[in-house]
Amino acid sequence: MSQASSIYAYLEKPSMVDYPKHFAAVFFISGCGFTCGFCHNAALMGKKQAGLPWGKLEAACSKFKKDWVNGVVLTGGEPTTTDDLVELIRFFKERFGFAVKLDTNGSNPERLAECLPLVDYVAMDIKCALSAYPEFVKFPDTGKIQRSIDLIRTEAKDYEFRTTVIETVHTNEQMNEIHDAVKGSKRYVLQAFIPRDELPEEQYRNLPRTTSARLHELKHLMTGCADEVLLRGT
Repeated sequence: MSQASSIYAYLEKPSMVDYPKHFAAVFFISGCGFTCGFCHNAALMGKKQAGLPWGKLEAACSKFKKDWVNGVVLTGGEPTTTDDLVELIRFFKERFGFAVKLDTNGSNPERLAECLPLVDYVAMDIKCALSAYPEFVKFPDTGKIQRSIDLIRTEAKDYEFRTTVIETVHTNEQMNEIHDAVKGSKRYVLQAFIPRDELPEEQYRNLPRTTSARLHELKHLMTGCADEVLLRGT
């Protein structure tokens, strides 16, 4: 085990919204292969950054355990960019007994496959129609995205696919393509886009928040792609 973990940072206060049915500690891993102009964690994009020493991470987990935390969210950035992800998941589960939720963009199906037997919940972001990935997030290998979708759908213990809806981007045509990509899934979530001043590209900072009416319209459109179609941020 190296002296430093791949955990870049964590939220001091546990969350009741980031992991369904869990009181969870949220940990961030830096580095991501996507270039999303609307990323809410832009500081974690690009190159990997130095991680917390294992001792400091263990101390944080011990405190969370005393505070009745029963789950951990590994998010980013993109967690599957780190080589020690399996080791990290085992650390949380075996040392502290935490259930582990993994957030991913699906760009690394090989590492995802290594993690699926260990994690308890997976949330995969579907950024846009797969055909639009090269332009929208600057990631050309859409086959990897579909392979990750298929892996999660068939092998994950519990999971969701989710899309943050930007009204000027996510047209009905795009959403129909997403419908086909995730069809037969357990759970699909439509989330409201919330503009923020720190978003990487100015064009997204100035957009309005997704309207409740549009989210409900898309919920009707996406019915049939999953057993559950849910809304967040209405």
